[in-house]
Amino acid sequence: MTAPGAPLVLRVAGRPVGRYVVRPELPARLSPRPYLHPVTTLSGTAVTELAPADHPHHLGVGVAVPDVEGHNFWGGRTYVRGRGPTELDNHGAQRHGSFPLRDPGGFVQELRWEAAGGGLLRERRTVAAAGLTDTAWALDFTFSLTNVTPGPLSIGSPATNGRPGAAYGGFFWRAPKESAAPRVFTAGAQGETGVHGRPADWLALVGTGWTLVFAAATDTTRGDPWFVRTAEYPGVGSSLASAERLPIPPGETVVRRIVTVVADGRLGRDEAAALVRKAVGR
Repeated sequence: MTAPGAPLVLRVAGRPVGRYVVRPELPARLSPRPYLHPVTTLSGTAVTELAPADHPHHLGVGVAVPDVEGHNFWGGRTYVRGRGPTELDNHGAQRHGSFPLRDPGGFVQELRWEAAGGGLLRERRTVAAAGLTDTAWALDFTFSLTNVTPGPLSIGSPATNGRPGAAYGGFFWRAPKESAAPRVFTAGAQGETGVHGRPADWLALVGTGWTLVFAAATDTTRGDPWFVRTAEYPGVGSSLASAERLPIPPGETVVRRIVTVVADGRLGRDEAAALVRKAVGR
């Protein structure tokens, strides 16, 4: 029987496609948290990167938030209004609680978001892997964050703290850096400047021999802008706090769902849209 904190391996039709690290051994500065790495296509091509030299706190696929009531659950420096990126002793950690459900096709996990000795959020994370075609599969990732403190708290980002264009925080996928920057497009726009900071039903990132298509799978998630980097490094996230902080009253919960198509080959718009419809049903 698998130990409660041992890494989980996600499989599609018997093939391993993702490894989920439950209790990573990481320094506090990286805001320790569970993550998926490596994630691969069905042919075995890796489409995630772990702790790259340019951003050691980028950990494959997971949920990371730079500002939960002033606590850093993203890792690295904190953007402080009027000071810029600043080293602070304010890092939190996401602690594994239990697995109400787990099997090769996915899992349900309970987590605690803790900082400064106390709990701030309770998370329920649901992750599932499903085949789509002979060359593509889908990673269905839902997370719900519940305020467990007696008072209100809010989620922020460098953008809400004064750094324009840096509304990262929420679901985040760090892709592998290659010799050329990946192509990025949505149904109606293309290029980093054309898609970054804007909501879209789906967004595709196309590398060398692989394509990731990120689909916002609920109405609320579709309202969140995409955070996109291709020139500096390849990464895509769905922003929880873009123009303003996201409040969570005590006992209340916010929920987001992202379904990511992981495909071999370089897909175009029509192929990406068709796989999204197959994965999400719209």
